[in-house]
Amino acid sequence: MSEGDLGSRLRALPSIDRVASRLDGPHPVAVAAATSAVELARAEVNAGGSTTFEQVLEAAREALERGEQKRLQRVLNATGVIVHTNLGRVPLGPAQLDAVGEIAGAYSNLEYDLSKGRRGDRYGHASTPLKLLTGAEAAVVVNNCAAAVLLTLAAVASGREVIVGRGELIEIGGGFRIPDILETSGARLVEVGTTNRTRLADYERAISQETAALLKVHPSNYRMVGFTESVELKALAKLGRARRLPVLFDLGSGLLEDYAKAPWTRGEPTVLGAIAERADIVTFSGDKLLGGPQSGIIAGRADLVAVIARHPLIRALRVDKMVLAALEKTLECYLNNDSSELPLWRMAGAAEAELEARARNLAQALEGQPSLAGCKVEVQETRAVAGGGTLPGTEVASWGVALASETTSAARMHHLLRRARIPVIGRVEDDRLIIDLRTILPEDDALLRSLVTSALT
Repeated sequence: MSEGDLGSRLRALPSIDRVASRLDGPHPVAVAAATSAVELARAEVNAGGSTTFEQVLEAAREALERGEQKRLQRVLNATGVIVHTNLGRVPLGPAQLDAVGEIAGAYSNLEYDLSKGRRGDRYGHASTPLKLLTGAEAAVVVNNCAAAVLLTLAAVASGREVIVGRGELIEIGGGFRIPDILETSGARLVEVGTTNRTRLADYERAISQETAALLKVHPSNYRMVGFTESVELKALAKLGRARRLPVLFDLGSGLLEDYAKAPWTRGEPTVLGAIAERADIVTFSGDKLLGGPQSGIIAGRADLVAVIARHPLIRALRVDKMVLAALEKTLECYLNNDSSELPLWRMAGAAEAELEARARNLAQALEGQPSLAGCKVEVQETRAVAGGGTLPGTEVASWGVALASETTSAARMHHLLRRARIPVIGRVEDDRLIIDLRTILPEDDALLRSLVTSALT
């Protein structure tokens, strides 16, 4: 192709303004999508290819759709993973959302003491219910559990040694590694024991004048079986008291004993149990098995919590009024022994018979849609999981619907559901699309049926 021919073909490409004018959406967004499409067309022409205005316009529409899918939006979780980190952990319920709306939509006493008429403490709002629920002397809230661990180590052990069993040097999602957190906090890691076996004597031998704390970490996202041994919290806490060293326990998942019972949580350590076994500081998440907003909670001895709350780093890790409002309401539900107000425990506690009945209703409704005539719909018993780095290997009996088609792959059907006006996220097994109802609230059944029908038409 001559330079003249190339130049004329490039000049023939539509302008960005012309393409943007044919797109729906805010003007800056439309211009960005049009720019991307025109640049792709220009590259195609430079490579010796050709394109039409309709092709450029279609590419711009696809770019616009990709941009819309990247914005934060609601989805229906039909994966059967109850605490789904990629989908926002767990939803908040009406009571929690009402509390957030009331506080977010007005001024509040976030840092104002109403009784004294002067500046107050934002961290005090959640501390009283946390003390009542956990038995801790004091508590403070930061923006997630990783922050809680980092802040605790920085306040208690910066510049000194922290002893950790090798089998507890865990990594969780997002690259959170205990050795890295220790290094960032300024503390020095001292590893004891082996990967699979650590004894109390290993901790005793490692204690020196430089030791600031003993750290125990709950391996909440994996299980070690076979020839293994680890030190129980009670024994480690006794050693800590004898040697005048604080014992820090990163519990992670935040299960509260006796408030949200479920058969599949048996064996999971609880916050109440950790405090009762004399851990000096316990750190845990507010948005895993607690069922609240993203937050990290530090609970334990009042003198240590006071030191942690005075550390300069806490201002960079603090929570806002909306998180505190949702967390307070979450804790109130537990105090009132009404954890059924929390979507986490509504989903986790749903009876198998109820899920089966809902699955049969969904299957019957889908089978009656003429547009899905080529799709085989079956009611299926499934296995849900806790997820979110909690209760590894634990499965929960569930029910759902399996979709299969001779003309459309399960992966393609899943793609279409992810492009619905409210995306539906399921899972693909043996070239069948599984919609697990354990993680769909009953009030969303009609919406789910509508979305599946329209997406697969």
